[in-house]
Amino acid sequence: MNKRVRILLTWVIASAILTGCAYPQDRLAQNQTPYQDQIESVQSAVDQFQKDKGGILPIKTKEQDTPIYQKYLIDFKQIAPTYMAEPPGNSFESGGIFQYVLIDVETNPTVKIFDLRIAETIRDLNLRIKMEKYPPYKERLAENVYSLDFEKLGYKEEPVVISPFTNQELPFVITGNAEIYVDYRKDLYQIMQKSGEKMEPGEDLRKILHQDSMFVPAYSLPYTLDPETNEIVYDEK
Repeated sequence: MNKRVRILLTWVIASAILTGCAYPQDRLAQNQTPYQDQIESVQSAVDQFQKDKGGILPIKTKEQDTPIYQKYLIDFKQIAPTYMAEPPGNSFESGGIFQYVLIDVETNPTVKIFDLRIAETIRDLNLRIKMEKYPPYKERLAENVYSLDFEKLGYKEEPVVISPFTNQELPFVITGNAEIYVDYRKDLYQIMQKSGEKMEPGEDLRKILHQDSMFVPAYSLPYTLDPETNEIVYDEK
């Protein structure tokens, strides 16, 4: 990694540290903690807005091909202060680390959240890959899905995500198009084994993760069951 890249990365890290230092510790704790009552408050505001607006939802306009769990971002400008005093303290709009989103918008619009620190790590990965000019693919995991050689990107330790569903460490994977995702297969194995829930080949397994959680599996590829082995695989359709 050249000197210019090291300087740039140092500046990014320093900026993040200084931003954190600007907040008192109790404020930081509030900004980084998911609260069920805050999600319920946003859900109530969304429900009332939708009722008053004849079915319209308070969401931001996104590209049609935006991944499903990042597609329907809640637009707090449409619901605050009329339907709630202000966005939750842990929301991105209030300086927090969580993005509030809607799922099941056609049938049952439901408020969920995801951790924006995942996006920060992905941005760092993309920056390092850009400087290397080509992703250092390591192992082929499935059709068009690979692991990365993080050592070649300058990491001393492999970057991971702490799962909001199981608290275990989850790795990153990359596609042949150089798009980076979190690999939630470990979560799926653990939750399916524990719950005994039966799914059918072709079904998107990710709903198992968010159905009983405040969170959605952001930055994820779709997964399904192999019809022959019944193993969890990337859905390549």
